[in-house]
Amino acid sequence: MSKTLITLASHSLFPLLALPALFWALNRLKPRQTKLVFYVHDYLSGENTSAISVAGRDGPKTSVLQFGTIIAVDDPVTVGPDPKSKEIGRAQGLYINSQLDGKGLHLVFSVIFTEGEYKGSSLEIQGADIFSMKEREFSVVSGTGFFRFVKGFGIMTTEFMDIPNLKAILKLDITVRHY
Repeated sequence: MSKTLITLASHSLFPLLALPALFWALNRLKPRQTKLVFYVHDYLSGENTSAISVAGRDGPKTSVLQFGTIIAVDDPVTVGPDPKSKEIGRAQGLYINSQLDGKGLHLVFSVIFTEGEYKGSSLEIQGADIFSMKEREFSVVSGTGFFRFVKGFGIMTTEFMDIPNLKAILKLDITVRHY
């Protein structure tokens, strides 16, 4: 360590000089809060299929409604519930039917923003989805780009569900804190 730094650190005015710098640094590190609302279109059938069963008790033909089924997803993320509304990203990842009675999923996916203010950023979503409930809460565990060092939560609401055709439109209302 240089003599100048040692002399400065041992000087009685050092705390008074260091406090404004410390205060400035801590203020810059205050987390920002961002609220987002978007829609995920999850279709396991039809011409716009965006999710498929990849494994389960009866192999890849196993229904998502059976315990142990794993689904790979690449769902459109839009600004509104209408399938024709502007696409701003993709929800890519997996979910597994992890409830013995078949009524609950465990979600692990990335929301990758491809358009708009957050283009190039992503959010990592994880949590339980008891899809028979109108609303359920999940965790936002990580992120990239605009959302580095993110943590937060979201409320998932079923806007539309067609169980016979395995189609759903989900509203994600997310609150995150990040730097």
